[in-house]
Amino acid sequence: MGRRSATPCKSEEGLRQQLALFQVYHNFVLPHASLRQALAEPIPTNGHGSAKGWRPCTPAMAAGLTDRVWRLQDVLMFRVPPWPQMQTV
Repeated sequence: MGRRSATPCKSEEGLRQQLALFQVYHNFVLPHASLRQALAEPIPTNGHGSAKGWRPCTPAMAAGLTDRVWRLQDVLMFRVPPWPQMQTV
């Protein structure tokens, strides 16, 4: 008997792909509380809670790679250009 799993991590390549997706999610999608930036003036919420005094920030924003918090859909739809191929002589 074997254990079945829905994960594509049945090989080293599958594990690398999952790790790459996690790293992109962590750096572009997930705002970190320690990186948040104070707003010059709080933004009112129109009676639905207290005013927003902080701007969320991701590690990619802190490093200057992007200017916004990405959605997971943005990450999955991002088109990555192909790597330059080695010239064979």
